Formats: sequence, structure tokens, C-alpha cells
Amino acid sequence: MMTPTARHKAKEAKSAGRRAANSHYVDWLARAGLTARGIIYALIGILAIEIAFGNSGHRADQSGAVRVVASTPVGTLLLWLLVGGFIGMALWRLSEALYGAPGPDGRKVGARLIAGFKAVLYGFIAFGIMKYALGLGAPKSSDQQTVDLTSTAMREPGGRIIVGIVGVVLIGAGAFLAWRAFVRKFVEEIKTGEMSRPTRRAVVALGWVGGIARGIVFGAAGLFLLIAAVTARAHQAKGIDATLRAFSKTPAGPWLLVVVALGLVIFGLYSLAEARWRRL
Repeated sequence: MMTPTARHKAKEAKSAGRRAANSHYVDWLARAGLTARGIIYALIGILAIEIAFGNSGHRADQSGAVRVVASTPVGTLLLWLLVGGFIGMALWRLSEALYGAPGPDGRKVGARLIAGFKAVLYGFIAFGIMKYALGLGAPKSSDQQTVDLTSTAMREPGGRIIVGIVGVVLIGAGAFLAWRAFVRKFVEEIKTGEMSRPTRRAVVALGWVGGIARGIVFGAAGLFLLIAAVTARAHQAKGIDATLRAFSKTPAGPWLLVVVALGLVIFGLYSLAEARWRRL
């Protein structure tokens, strides 16, 4: 049993952790991360638009966006800024996983587990960009990573079921993101009171359009993963680049890809606005 003194010290440590999680340092890290995320999404959207018109030499995914950044005159510096941004995003989400996020639902187990998953995800993104900045290997395309992981999973007992479940979860996540944007749930997370009326309308419009487009892309990627599981063909799984390219093969042609790609650019702009006005 813990003595009263030990319980008091544990309570103080927990309180100190929460204060640290809500400190200005975490606030700064989160905003740096949102900025980095916005830049990547905007670049992916621009690359997808170029693909629609047959002009892009890069893949429309994170690897393509990172290569574009690296090709600029100050590419190395920008890469390290992205690394810092995504590390900041990972630490922010980690603090939410450990101590809970602001709001009535922020300390629920489900919210903290999701925050923990995001912390790991953004940590991997930061690590991949850092390796590229150090010259330790070019980032793999999302298509290659997705097919490789799907193929590896399918070779294991019950692998197809697992891949199918992941596909269904991704479809559900995409639907949730699109619904959340459609009903403007995201507005609760931004400081609309600090905006002028025109700015508020513009930011809400960016979040609405961009959030729906982001959800559609996630859902489509999940659908291809589910198809791969059902048909037992790993190559049917698609990363972000191949998923976006698939939109151009619909009856609407490249124009559907243009619409979705513009939505991703808009989401990138919303993420930059979120870096300024997000409640933390």
C-alpha cells in the first residue's frame, strides 16, 4: 500500500506532468507540427494537380513532397524544419496520450489511444525525413510501403483478415473525418473569437472543404486495402499516390482528381490557419 506521503508525491508528479503538457513549450511544438503538416498536404495536392495534367515527375505523397522540398535552394534547411515540426507534432500528441487533451472528452481512454497512435505515426514521419536530410536513404513511396506491408501481412496466418480489418478501419476513419468536417465539428477546436468575421468564414470554409477531401482520400485508400484482402492480391493495395491517381480513372476523368487534389491543398491551408488559431 502507498503511504499518504507517497500518494501525495505521486499526485504532485502527475500534476507536474499535466502542467508540462499544457505549457507554452508544448503549445509551440504543436503549432510547429501543424505548420509542417499543412506544408506537406499542400504540396501533395499540388503534385496531384500536376499529375492530372500530365506534368509531374514526382509522386503525389509524402515522399514526393519531401523531394520537392529538398530540390529547393535551401532544401536541407527546410527538411530540418520539417523534421522539427513533425517531432513537435509527435510530442504534442504524446502529451495528450499521457495526460489527456483539453475538453470534456480529452481524457477518455479512446481519445488518448488515438493520440498515442498519432504520436507514433508522426514520429515515424519525422524519422523518415531526418534520414533523408542526413543522406541515409531516399524516402519510400507510399505505394511501395503499402504493397510491401500488405504482402508481408498476407503471408502470415490470418493475414488477409487483418488486412481487411485495417481496410475497414481506414474506411471508417475516412468517413468519420469527412462527416466531422461536413458538420463543422472542427470549429470547436479553433479560436474563432479571435478572428474577424471574414477570417472566420474563410477558415471555416477551408476546414469544411479540406476536411471532406481528406476523408475521401483516406476512405478510398481503405477501400483498396479491403479489395486487396478480399482478392488476396497485395498489389491491389494503394498508397496515397496510387489512390489519388485512381480518381483520374473514373468516368469523370482527371477532373475528379483535380477536385480532390484542390481539396488537399485547401486542407493544407486550413492546417496553417489551425497552427495560428488552434485551441491547445
